[in-house]
Amino acid sequence: MDALEIAGLDSELMDFLVEFDDCFGRSEPREHLRTYISGQLSDLQRKSVEPIALAADVPPRTLQRFLELVEWDGERLRDKLQYVVARDHADPDAIGIIDETGHPKKGKHTAGVKRQWCGNTGKVNNCVVSVHTGFVAGDFQCLLDSDVYLPKDWADDQPRRRVAHIPDDVTFRTKQAIALDQIRRCLDNGIRVAAWTFDEFYGRDGGFLNGLDALGRSYVAEVPSNFTGWVRSPRVLLRPTAWELREYGRRRRFPRLALTAAPPSEARHLAAKSSVFRSQKWQPFHIKDSQKGPIVWEVKHADFYRKHADGLPGPTHTLIISRNALDHDEVKYFVANVAAGKDIEKLAWLLHVAFSRFPIEHCFRQAKNELGMDHFEVRGWRSIHRHMYVTQLSHLFCSRMRQTLRGKKDRARGTHRGASSRRRFGLCGRTVPAEASPVGPLPAGIGSDCVPSAAQPVGPGKSSQENARQADRKRYQNPRFALVPTG
Repeated sequence: MDALEIAGLDSELMDFLVEFDDCFGRSEPREHLRTYISGQLSDLQRKSVEPIALAADVPPRTLQRFLELVEWDGERLRDKLQYVVARDHADPDAIGIIDETGHPKKGKHTAGVKRQWCGNTGKVNNCVVSVHTGFVAGDFQCLLDSDVYLPKDWADDQPRRRVAHIPDDVTFRTKQAIALDQIRRCLDNGIRVAAWTFDEFYGRDGGFLNGLDALGRSYVAEVPSNFTGWVRSPRVLLRPTAWELREYGRRRRFPRLALTAAPPSEARHLAAKSSVFRSQKWQPFHIKDSQKGPIVWEVKHADFYRKHADGLPGPTHTLIISRNALDHDEVKYFVANVAAGKDIEKLAWLLHVAFSRFPIEHCFRQAKNELGMDHFEVRGWRSIHRHMYVTQLSHLFCSRMRQTLRGKKDRARGTHRGASSRRRFGLCGRTVPAEASPVGPLPAGIGSDCVPSAAQPVGPGKSSQENARQADRKRYQNPRFALVPTG
Protein backbone atom coordinates (compact mmCIF):
# COMPACT_ATOMS: atom_id res chain seq x y z
CA MET A 1 0.00 0.00 0.00
CA ASP A 2 1.21 3.52 -0.76
CA ALA A 3 0.65 6.57 1.44
CA LEU A 4 -2.37 7.71 -0.59
CA GLU A 5 -4.12 4.37 -0.16
CA ILE A 6 -3.45 4.36 3.58
CA ALA A 7 -4.80 7.89 3.92
CA GLY A 8 -7.95 6.87 2.05
CA LEU A 9 -8.79 3.96 4.35
CA ASP A 10 -10.39 6.23 6.94
CA SER A 11 -12.91 7.61 4.45
CA GLU A 12 -13.50 4.09 3.12
CA LEU A 13 -14.31 2.93 6.66
CA MET A 14 -16.74 5.80 7.24
CA ASP A 15 -18.51 5.05 3.94
CA PHE A 16 -18.66 1.36 4.82
CA LEU A 17 -20.22 1.99 8.25
CA VAL A 18 -22.94 4.28 6.88
CA GLU A 19 -24.85 1.20 5.73
CA PHE A 20 -25.15 0.06 9.36
CA ASP A 21 -26.39 3.37 10.74
CA ASP A 22 -29.97 2.11 10.91
CA CYS A 23 -28.95 -0.29 13.69
CA PHE A 24 -28.75 2.79 15.93
CA GLY A 25 -31.38 5.39 16.77
CA ARG A 26 -29.08 8.20 17.83
CA SER A 27 -25.83 9.70 16.65
CA GLU A 28 -23.93 8.96 19.88
CA PRO A 29 -23.90 5.14 19.60
CA ARG A 30 -23.10 5.47 15.89
CA GLU A 31 -20.01 7.46 16.79
CA HIS A 32 -19.12 4.94 19.50
CA LEU A 33 -19.21 2.19 16.85
CA ARG A 34 -16.78 4.17 14.70
CA THR A 35 -14.52 4.77 17.69
CA TYR A 36 -14.55 1.09 18.65
CA ILE A 37 -13.82 -0.19 15.14
CA SER A 38 -11.14 2.46 14.56
CA GLY A 39 -9.48 1.24 17.76
CA GLN A 40 -9.64 -2.38 16.58
CA LEU A 41 -8.03 -1.37 13.28
CA SER A 42 -5.30 0.63 15.00
CA ASP A 43 -1.84 -0.50 16.09
CA LEU A 44 -2.79 -0.69 19.76
CA GLN A 45 -1.21 -3.68 21.46
CA ARG A 46 -4.37 -4.42 23.45
CA LYS A 47 -7.78 -3.95 21.77
CA SER A 48 -9.99 -3.92 24.87
CA VAL A 49 -12.32 -1.09 25.87
CA GLU A 50 -9.94 0.94 28.02
CA PRO A 51 -6.98 1.25 25.59
CA ILE A 52 -9.35 2.00 22.69
CA ALA A 53 -11.16 4.68 24.71
CA LEU A 54 -7.98 6.33 26.00
CA ALA A 55 -6.44 6.40 22.51
CA ALA A 56 -9.58 8.12 21.20
CA ASP A 57 -9.71 10.53 24.17
CA VAL A 58 -13.05 9.06 25.26
CA PRO A 59 -13.93 8.10 28.86
CA PRO A 60 -13.59 4.29 29.13
CA ARG A 61 -16.97 4.08 30.87
CA THR A 62 -18.57 5.54 27.74
CA LEU A 63 -17.46 2.59 25.57
CA GLN A 64 -18.32 0.14 28.36
CA ARG A 65 -21.87 1.50 28.37
CA PHE A 66 -21.90 1.23 24.57
CA LEU A 67 -21.43 -2.52 24.92
CA GLU A 68 -23.50 -3.04 28.06
CA LEU A 69 -26.34 -0.56 28.47
CA VAL A 70 -26.95 1.68 25.46
CA GLU A 71 -29.89 0.39 23.43
CA TRP A 72 -28.88 -0.55 19.89
CA ASP A 73 -29.69 -3.64 17.88
CA GLY A 74 -26.68 -5.97 17.83
CA GLU A 75 -28.66 -8.77 16.19
CA ARG A 76 -29.67 -6.45 13.38
CA LEU A 77 -26.02 -5.48 12.93
CA ARG A 78 -25.17 -9.18 12.58
CA ASP A 79 -28.04 -9.78 10.13
CA LYS A 80 -27.14 -6.70 8.11
CA LEU A 81 -23.56 -7.93 7.82
CA GLN A 82 -24.83 -11.22 6.40
CA TYR A 83 -27.07 -9.35 3.98
CA VAL A 84 -24.12 -7.27 2.75
CA VAL A 85 -22.00 -10.40 2.22
CA ALA A 86 -24.86 -12.11 0.35
CA ARG A 87 -25.36 -9.04 -1.84
CA ASP A 88 -21.76 -8.11 -2.60
CA HIS A 89 -19.83 -11.39 -2.39
CA ALA A 90 -22.20 -14.06 -3.68
CA ASP A 91 -20.35 -16.84 -5.49
CA PRO A 92 -21.67 -20.21 -6.71
CA ASP A 93 -18.41 -21.79 -5.51
CA ALA A 94 -18.58 -20.31 -2.02
CA ILE A 95 -18.03 -22.62 0.97
CA GLY A 96 -19.56 -22.29 4.42
CA ILE A 97 -17.53 -23.43 7.43
CA ILE A 98 -18.60 -24.23 10.98
CA ASP A 99 -16.03 -24.13 13.77
CA GLU A 100 -15.53 -23.02 17.35
CA THR A 101 -12.76 -21.25 19.21
CA GLY A 102 -11.84 -20.69 22.84
CA HIS A 103 -11.07 -17.46 24.68
CA PRO A 104 -8.99 -18.07 27.85
CA LYS A 105 -10.33 -16.06 30.78
CA LYS A 106 -9.56 -15.81 34.47
CA GLY A 107 -12.20 -15.90 37.17
CA LYS A 108 -15.67 -17.39 37.12
CA HIS A 109 -18.05 -14.47 36.48
CA THR A 110 -17.76 -13.99 32.70
CA ALA A 111 -20.84 -15.44 30.98
CA GLY A 112 -20.20 -19.05 29.93
CA VAL A 113 -16.71 -19.34 31.41
CA LYS A 114 -15.64 -22.71 32.87
CA ARG A 115 -12.90 -25.28 32.62
CA GLN A 116 -13.50 -26.86 29.22
CA TRP A 117 -11.62 -27.76 26.07
CA CYS A 118 -10.03 -24.64 24.62
CA GLY A 119 -8.92 -24.97 21.02
CA ASN A 120 -6.85 -21.79 21.36
CA THR A 121 -4.54 -23.43 23.92
CA GLY A 122 -5.04 -27.07 22.86
CA LYS A 123 -6.00 -28.25 26.33
CA VAL A 124 -8.68 -28.05 29.01
CA ASN A 125 -8.57 -24.50 30.34
CA ASN A 126 -10.72 -21.85 31.99
CA CYS A 127 -12.26 -20.20 28.95
CA VAL A 128 -15.30 -18.97 27.06
CA VAL A 129 -16.09 -20.99 23.93
CA SER A 130 -17.84 -19.43 20.93
CA VAL A 131 -19.31 -21.11 17.84
CA HIS A 132 -18.83 -19.38 14.49
CA THR A 133 -19.95 -19.55 10.88
CA GLY A 134 -17.42 -18.64 8.21
CA PHE A 135 -17.78 -17.77 4.52
CA VAL A 136 -15.15 -18.34 1.83
CA ALA A 137 -15.44 -17.26 -1.80
CA GLY A 138 -12.18 -17.33 -3.74
CA ASP A 139 -9.74 -15.05 -1.93
CA PHE A 140 -12.51 -13.47 0.14
CA GLN A 141 -13.23 -14.82 3.62
CA CYS A 142 -15.13 -13.51 6.62
CA LEU A 143 -17.03 -14.48 9.76
CA LEU A 144 -20.82 -14.42 9.46
CA ASP A 145 -22.04 -15.29 12.93
CA SER A 146 -20.86 -15.77 16.51
CA ASP A 147 -22.56 -17.30 19.55
CA VAL A 148 -21.23 -17.96 23.04
CA TYR A 149 -21.68 -21.57 24.13
CA LEU A 150 -23.51 -21.65 27.46
CA PRO A 151 -22.57 -24.82 29.42
CA LYS A 152 -25.40 -26.71 31.12
CA ASP A 153 -24.23 -25.88 34.65
CA TRP A 154 -24.43 -22.20 33.71
CA ALA A 155 -27.87 -22.61 32.14
CA ASP A 156 -29.23 -24.21 35.34
CA ASP A 157 -27.65 -21.70 37.75
CA GLN A 158 -30.10 -18.81 38.13
CA PRO A 159 -27.92 -16.64 40.44
CA ARG A 160 -24.98 -16.78 38.02
CA ARG A 161 -27.30 -16.05 35.09
CA ARG A 162 -28.61 -12.90 36.79
CA VAL A 163 -25.11 -11.61 37.56
CA ALA A 164 -24.05 -12.17 33.92
CA HIS A 165 -27.32 -10.66 32.59
CA ILE A 166 -28.20 -13.80 30.60
CA PRO A 167 -31.74 -13.41 29.20
CA ASP A 168 -34.41 -15.84 30.39
CA ASP A 169 -35.03 -17.10 26.86
CA VAL A 170 -31.41 -18.28 26.53
CA THR A 171 -31.36 -22.02 27.32
CA PHE A 172 -28.77 -24.73 27.07
CA ARG A 173 -28.01 -25.71 23.48
CA THR A 174 -25.39 -28.08 22.20
CA LYS A 175 -22.75 -26.60 19.92
CA GLN A 176 -24.28 -28.54 17.04
CA ALA A 177 -27.70 -26.96 17.74
CA ILE A 178 -26.09 -23.51 17.86
CA ALA A 179 -24.39 -24.14 14.51
CA LEU A 180 -27.64 -25.31 12.91
CA ASP A 181 -29.44 -22.17 14.13
CA GLN A 182 -26.64 -20.05 12.67
CA ILE A 183 -27.01 -21.75 9.30
CA ARG A 184 -30.76 -21.10 9.35
CA ARG A 185 -30.11 -17.41 10.08
CA CYS A 186 -27.61 -17.21 7.23
CA LEU A 187 -30.14 -18.72 4.84
CA ASP A 188 -32.82 -16.28 6.01
CA ASN A 189 -30.43 -13.40 5.27
CA GLY A 190 -29.63 -14.58 1.75
CA ILE A 191 -26.34 -16.43 2.27
CA ARG A 192 -25.93 -19.32 -0.16
CA VAL A 193 -22.93 -21.62 -0.44
CA ALA A 194 -22.21 -24.63 -2.64
CA ALA A 195 -21.50 -26.79 0.43
CA TRP A 196 -20.84 -26.65 4.16
CA THR A 197 -17.90 -28.28 5.88
CA PHE A 198 -16.93 -28.90 9.52
CA ASP A 199 -14.77 -31.14 11.67
CA GLU A 200 -15.69 -34.51 13.18
CA PHE A 201 -17.12 -32.98 16.37
CA TYR A 202 -20.04 -31.78 14.25
CA GLY A 203 -19.82 -34.57 11.67
CA ARG A 204 -20.41 -37.31 14.23
CA ASP A 205 -23.75 -35.79 15.29
CA GLY A 206 -26.50 -37.45 13.26
CA GLY A 207 -29.08 -34.87 14.35
CA PHE A 208 -26.93 -32.05 12.98
CA LEU A 209 -26.49 -33.85 9.65
CA ASN A 210 -30.23 -34.56 9.52
CA GLY A 211 -30.87 -30.86 10.08
CA LEU A 212 -28.70 -29.93 7.10
CA ASP A 213 -30.45 -32.55 4.99
CA ALA A 214 -33.83 -31.12 6.01
CA LEU A 215 -32.65 -27.65 4.94
CA GLY A 216 -31.56 -29.03 1.56
CA ARG A 217 -27.93 -28.09 2.13
CA SER A 218 -24.95 -29.96 0.72
CA TYR A 219 -22.11 -30.78 3.10
CA VAL A 220 -18.77 -32.57 3.32
CA ALA A 221 -18.28 -33.61 6.94
CA GLU A 222 -15.19 -35.01 8.56
CA VAL A 223 -16.37 -37.96 10.64
CA PRO A 224 -14.71 -40.15 13.29
CA SER A 225 -13.34 -43.56 12.34
CA ASN A 226 -16.23 -45.31 14.12
CA PHE A 227 -18.90 -43.58 12.02
CA THR A 228 -21.31 -46.33 10.94
CA GLY A 229 -23.18 -47.19 7.77
CA TRP A 230 -23.17 -49.42 4.72
CA VAL A 231 -21.31 -49.33 1.40
CA ARG A 232 -24.03 -51.50 -0.14
CA SER A 233 -27.63 -50.56 0.40
CA PRO A 234 -29.16 -53.09 2.84
CA ARG A 235 -32.56 -54.58 2.17
CA VAL A 236 -35.34 -52.73 3.98
CA LEU A 237 -38.77 -54.27 4.54
CA LEU A 238 -41.60 -51.80 4.13
CA ARG A 239 -44.45 -54.15 5.07
CA PRO A 240 -44.92 -57.59 6.68
CA THR A 241 -44.31 -60.69 4.61
CA ALA A 242 -47.11 -63.22 4.11
CA TRP A 243 -45.78 -65.62 6.77
CA GLU A 244 -45.40 -62.74 9.26
CA LEU A 245 -49.06 -61.83 8.76
CA ARG A 246 -50.02 -65.38 9.71
CA GLU A 247 -47.98 -65.33 12.91
CA TYR A 248 -49.47 -64.50 16.29
CA GLY A 249 -47.90 -62.24 18.88
CA ARG A 250 -46.37 -58.78 18.85
CA ARG A 251 -46.21 -57.16 15.44
CA ARG A 252 -42.82 -55.91 14.26
CA ARG A 253 -42.34 -52.29 13.32
CA PHE A 254 -41.98 -51.24 9.70
CA PRO A 255 -39.99 -50.19 7.85
CA ARG A 256 -37.12 -52.27 9.24
CA LEU A 257 -33.98 -54.06 8.10
CA ALA A 258 -34.48 -57.52 6.68
CA LEU A 259 -33.08 -60.37 8.75
CA THR A 260 -30.65 -61.12 5.93
CA ALA A 261 -29.36 -57.52 5.78
CA ALA A 262 -25.74 -56.93 6.74
CA PRO A 263 -25.22 -54.95 9.95
CA PRO A 264 -23.76 -51.44 9.68
CA SER A 265 -19.99 -51.21 9.92
CA GLU A 266 -17.58 -48.57 11.16
CA ALA A 267 -15.73 -46.54 8.55
CA ARG A 268 -12.32 -47.84 9.65
CA HIS A 269 -13.48 -51.45 9.29
CA LEU A 270 -14.96 -50.75 5.88
CA ALA A 271 -11.65 -49.23 4.77
CA ALA A 272 -9.68 -52.26 5.98
CA LYS A 273 -11.98 -55.18 5.14
CA SER A 274 -14.68 -54.21 2.66
CA SER A 275 -14.09 -55.51 -0.84
CA VAL A 276 -15.42 -52.20 -2.17
CA PHE A 277 -12.36 -50.43 -0.77
CA ARG A 278 -9.83 -53.27 -0.92
CA SER A 279 -10.36 -53.57 -4.66
CA GLN A 280 -9.41 -49.91 -5.18
CA LYS A 281 -5.94 -48.50 -5.54
CA TRP A 282 -5.00 -45.39 -3.58
CA GLN A 283 -5.41 -42.42 -5.89
CA PRO A 284 -3.21 -39.37 -5.15
CA PHE A 285 -4.78 -35.91 -5.22
CA HIS A 286 -2.98 -32.62 -5.01
CA ILE A 287 -4.79 -30.60 -2.36
CA LYS A 288 -2.81 -27.35 -2.36
CA ASP A 289 0.69 -25.89 -2.28
CA SER A 290 2.15 -24.87 1.05
CA GLN A 291 5.39 -23.19 2.10
CA LYS A 292 6.86 -26.66 2.62
CA GLY A 293 5.79 -27.91 -0.79
CA PRO A 294 2.72 -29.56 -2.33
CA ILE A 295 0.23 -31.28 -0.04
CA VAL A 296 -0.91 -34.59 -1.48
CA TRP A 297 -3.42 -37.04 -0.02
CA GLU A 298 -4.25 -40.50 -1.32
CA VAL A 299 -7.92 -41.31 -1.63
CA LYS A 300 -10.41 -44.13 -1.91
CA HIS A 301 -14.15 -43.54 -2.06
CA ALA A 302 -17.45 -45.38 -2.37
CA ASP A 303 -21.19 -44.88 -2.17
CA PHE A 304 -22.27 -44.85 1.45
CA TYR A 305 -25.54 -45.19 3.30
CA ARG A 306 -25.44 -43.46 6.67
CA LYS A 307 -27.10 -45.19 9.61
CA HIS A 308 -29.89 -43.04 11.02
CA ALA A 309 -31.16 -42.96 14.60
CA ASP A 310 -33.92 -45.46 13.73
CA GLY A 311 -31.31 -47.96 12.51
CA LEU A 312 -32.28 -47.57 8.84
CA PRO A 313 -30.01 -46.44 6.00
CA GLY A 314 -30.28 -42.96 4.57
CA PRO A 315 -30.00 -41.88 0.91
CA THR A 316 -26.84 -42.38 -1.12
CA HIS A 317 -23.86 -40.46 0.25
CA THR A 318 -20.12 -40.64 -0.48
CA LEU A 319 -17.60 -42.02 2.00
CA ILE A 320 -14.05 -40.78 1.36
CA ILE A 321 -11.06 -42.45 2.99
CA SER A 322 -7.94 -40.30 2.69
CA ARG A 323 -4.41 -40.73 3.98
CA ASN A 324 -1.44 -38.41 3.94
CA ALA A 325 0.87 -39.40 1.11
CA LEU A 326 3.91 -38.77 3.34
CA ASP A 327 2.48 -40.31 6.51
CA HIS A 328 0.14 -43.24 5.93
CA ASP A 329 -0.76 -43.34 9.62
CA GLU A 330 -2.56 -40.02 9.24
CA VAL A 331 -6.02 -41.00 7.97
CA LYS A 332 -9.14 -38.86 7.64
CA TYR A 333 -12.71 -39.95 6.95
CA PHE A 334 -15.25 -37.74 5.18
CA VAL A 335 -18.93 -38.21 4.42
CA ALA A 336 -20.70 -36.05 1.82
CA ASN A 337 -24.44 -36.07 1.18
CA VAL A 338 -23.57 -35.95 -2.52
CA ALA A 339 -23.13 -39.13 -4.54
CA ALA A 340 -19.84 -38.85 -6.44
CA GLY A 341 -20.02 -42.27 -8.07
CA LYS A 342 -17.23 -42.59 -10.63
CA ASP A 343 -17.09 -38.88 -11.40
CA ILE A 344 -13.47 -37.96 -10.59
CA GLU A 345 -14.09 -34.26 -11.11
CA LYS A 346 -16.91 -34.29 -8.58
CA LEU A 347 -14.75 -36.26 -6.15
CA ALA A 348 -11.98 -33.68 -6.59
CA TRP A 349 -14.40 -30.89 -5.74
CA LEU A 350 -15.64 -32.75 -2.64
CA LEU A 351 -12.03 -33.07 -1.52
CA HIS A 352 -11.53 -29.36 -2.11
CA VAL A 353 -14.46 -28.66 0.22
CA ALA A 354 -13.29 -31.23 2.78
CA PHE A 355 -9.84 -29.63 3.06
CA SER A 356 -11.10 -26.03 3.04
CA ARG A 357 -11.54 -25.50 6.76
CA PHE A 358 -8.22 -23.65 7.17
CA PRO A 359 -9.68 -20.24 6.09
CA ILE A 360 -11.79 -19.98 9.23
CA GLU A 361 -8.69 -20.65 11.33
CA HIS A 362 -7.07 -17.81 9.41
CA CYS A 363 -10.11 -15.63 10.23
CA PHE A 364 -9.76 -16.52 13.92
CA ARG A 365 -6.07 -15.59 13.92
CA GLN A 366 -6.76 -12.26 12.23
CA ALA A 367 -9.73 -11.46 14.47
CA LYS A 368 -7.79 -12.31 17.64
CA ASN A 369 -4.27 -11.14 16.84
CA GLU A 370 -5.13 -8.05 14.81
CA LEU A 371 -8.63 -7.00 15.95
CA GLY A 372 -8.76 -8.17 19.56
CA MET A 373 -11.70 -10.56 19.36
CA ASP A 374 -10.47 -12.35 22.51
CA HIS A 375 -9.40 -9.14 24.29
CA PHE A 376 -12.86 -8.45 25.68
CA GLU A 377 -12.89 -7.62 29.38
CA VAL A 378 -16.67 -7.40 29.74
CA ARG A 379 -18.61 -10.13 31.55
CA GLY A 380 -22.23 -9.74 30.46
CA TRP A 381 -23.92 -11.95 27.88
CA ARG A 382 -25.04 -9.09 25.63
CA SER A 383 -21.73 -7.25 25.95
CA ILE A 384 -19.71 -10.25 24.76
CA HIS A 385 -22.00 -10.84 21.79
CA ARG A 386 -21.95 -7.17 20.81
CA HIS A 387 -18.15 -7.21 20.97
CA MET A 388 -18.07 -10.24 18.66
CA TYR A 389 -20.55 -8.73 16.20
CA VAL A 390 -18.52 -5.51 16.01
CA THR A 391 -15.33 -7.55 15.54
CA GLN A 392 -17.01 -9.41 12.66
CA LEU A 393 -17.78 -6.03 11.11
CA SER A 394 -14.16 -4.91 11.48
CA HIS A 395 -12.97 -8.15 9.93
CA LEU A 396 -15.42 -7.79 7.03
CA PHE A 397 -14.06 -4.31 6.31
CA CYS A 398 -10.49 -5.65 6.31
CA SER A 399 -11.45 -8.49 3.96
CA ARG A 400 -13.14 -6.11 1.53
CA MET A 401 -10.20 -3.71 1.55
CA ARG A 402 -7.74 -6.55 1.03
CA GLN A 403 -9.74 -7.80 -1.95
CA THR A 404 -10.08 -4.29 -3.40
CA LEU A 405 -6.37 -3.47 -3.08
CA ARG A 406 -5.39 -6.84 -4.49
CA GLY A 407 -7.65 -6.20 -7.47
CA LYS A 408 -6.05 -2.83 -8.08
CA LYS A 409 -2.60 -4.40 -7.96
CA ASP A 410 -3.63 -7.13 -10.41
CA ARG A 411 -5.09 -4.58 -12.82
CA ALA A 412 -1.85 -2.60 -12.66
CA ARG A 413 0.07 -5.77 -13.51
CA GLY A 414 -2.32 -6.69 -16.28
CA THR A 415 -3.24 -9.99 -14.63
CA HIS A 416 -6.73 -11.42 -14.41
CA ARG A 417 -8.34 -13.31 -11.56
CA GLY A 418 -11.05 -15.19 -13.39
CA ALA A 419 -14.05 -16.85 -11.82
CA SER A 420 -13.91 -20.56 -11.15
CA SER A 421 -14.75 -22.82 -14.08
CA ARG A 422 -15.93 -25.69 -11.89
CA ARG A 423 -18.64 -27.72 -13.59
CA ARG A 424 -21.94 -27.38 -11.75
CA PHE A 425 -23.02 -30.62 -10.14
CA GLY A 426 -26.50 -29.70 -8.90
CA LEU A 427 -25.49 -30.24 -5.26
CA CYS A 428 -28.92 -30.52 -3.58
CA GLY A 429 -29.98 -27.94 -6.16
CA ARG A 430 -28.16 -25.17 -4.28
CA THR A 431 -25.13 -24.25 -6.39
CA VAL A 432 -26.55 -20.93 -7.57
CA PRO A 433 -26.83 -18.37 -4.76
CA ALA A 434 -30.35 -17.15 -4.14
CA GLU A 435 -31.10 -13.47 -4.06
CA ALA A 436 -30.53 -11.98 -0.63
CA SER A 437 -33.58 -10.70 1.20
CA PRO A 438 -33.35 -7.22 2.71
CA VAL A 439 -33.07 -7.03 6.47
CA GLY A 440 -36.52 -6.19 7.81
CA PRO A 441 -37.55 -3.43 10.22
CA LEU A 442 -36.33 -3.38 13.78
CA PRO A 443 -38.38 -5.33 16.31
CA ALA A 444 -40.91 -3.45 18.38
CA GLY A 445 -39.90 -2.24 21.82
CA ILE A 446 -36.24 -1.69 21.04
CA GLY A 447 -36.34 1.80 22.53
CA SER A 448 -35.60 5.28 21.32
CA ASP A 449 -31.98 4.48 20.45
CA CYS A 450 -33.00 2.52 17.36
CA VAL A 451 -35.30 3.38 14.49
CA PRO A 452 -36.61 1.23 11.64
CA SER A 453 -35.07 1.68 8.24
CA ALA A 454 -36.37 1.42 4.74
CA ALA A 455 -35.98 -1.88 2.92
CA GLN A 456 -32.69 -2.31 1.10
CA PRO A 457 -32.81 -2.61 -2.71
CA VAL A 458 -31.83 -6.02 -4.02
CA GLY A 459 -31.68 -7.89 -7.31
CA PRO A 460 -32.85 -6.02 -10.41
CA GLY A 461 -33.58 -2.91 -8.34
CA LYS A 462 -29.88 -2.18 -7.77
CA SER A 463 -28.40 0.86 -9.43
CA SER A 464 -26.23 0.51 -12.49
CA GLN A 465 -23.28 1.78 -10.47
CA GLU A 466 -23.77 -0.98 -7.90
CA ASN A 467 -24.04 -3.60 -10.65
CA ALA A 468 -20.83 -2.29 -12.19
CA ARG A 469 -19.01 -2.47 -8.85
CA GLN A 470 -20.19 -6.05 -8.32
CA ALA A 471 -19.11 -7.04 -11.84
CA ASP A 472 -15.69 -5.51 -11.18
CA ARG A 473 -15.34 -7.42 -7.90
CA LYS A 474 -16.37 -10.68 -9.60
CA ARG A 475 -13.90 -10.14 -12.43
CA TYR A 476 -10.94 -9.92 -10.10
CA GLN A 477 -11.78 -12.73 -7.69
CA ASN A 478 -9.04 -15.20 -6.98
CA PRO A 479 -9.70 -18.69 -8.39
CA ARG A 480 -9.89 -21.52 -5.88
CA PHE A 481 -7.18 -24.16 -5.84
CA ALA A 482 -7.76 -26.73 -8.55
CA LEU A 483 -7.88 -30.30 -7.27
CA VAL A 484 -6.83 -32.67 -9.99
CA PRO A 485 -5.44 -36.20 -9.78
CA THR A 486 -1.66 -36.33 -9.85
CA GLY A 487 -1.68 -39.80 -11.30
